[in-house]
Amino acid sequence: MEMEKTRPLYHTTANAFHCDFAKKLCIGHLGNDLLNASDMHSTARGFGMTYLWTQNKTWVLSRLALELDDIPVEHDDFVIETWVENAMKFFTKRNWEIRSEDGSKIYGHAKSIWAMIDTVTREPQDILAINDGKINEYLYPEKECPIKDVSRVKTPEMTDYTEFKVLYGDLDVNGHLNSMRYIDHVMDIFSPDFYLSHQVHRIEIAYVAEGHWGDTVRIYHKEDDNGMYYFRLVRHNEGDEDTELARIMMNFKTK
Repeated sequence: MEMEKTRPLYHTTANAFHCDFAKKLCIGHLGNDLLNASDMHSTARGFGMTYLWTQNKTWVLSRLALELDDIPVEHDDFVIETWVENAMKFFTKRNWEIRSEDGSKIYGHAKSIWAMIDTVTREPQDILAINDGKINEYLYPEKECPIKDVSRVKTPEMTDYTEFKVLYGDLDVNGHLNSMRYIDHVMDIFSPDFYLSHQVHRIEIAYVAEGHWGDTVRIYHKEDDNGMYYFRLVRHNEGDEDTELARIMMNFKTK
């Protein structure tokens, strides 16, 4: 029997220790749930990480847009549906829908762009050549994802910054700064009082370079007159030019 183009629903729960002080699921944990659903979808269809590692290749997240109308609270059961919108030689688009277990509520949607690289040379690889173009069998462009596309994320000039060092808990299975830890560190800039009255509405991230263990990362930040927050994460290289790692735009809605 041919597999469906979307993943049979990825069922998960807003576990207590993945929630913040307001009992809302932490955005970084929600993001990892999206990535887990994607990995299960692609692995079952012959173009996932398990297969790619045998070919010295891996997926890397290039851009992400996450838009939320609501956020699961402690012990909420919810499901994630994911599908591949299209695929080109060097990039592919993947989307998600997040909804309650009973289907009565849609929490939000996400869109993303992925690339494939060689794990040794770090060079881009031909996605359509993997497993005889298996990904083409599961493209689902007709399924709607009703949010704006992710952009390249342009940021203004910024001078204010905070810093963190990339440590063990920040690393992913590829040994790099986990793509969701960028979000965690950015959200640490705001106070608990801010989160009592504000909820994340949309996050856009453009990933530029990989962070590594021991890196000192500066998060430059600025708010514009329209309530949009901008962030630029750079590897701070003492005595040398800093290396840009990611650019982020984020806005909130009041509770």
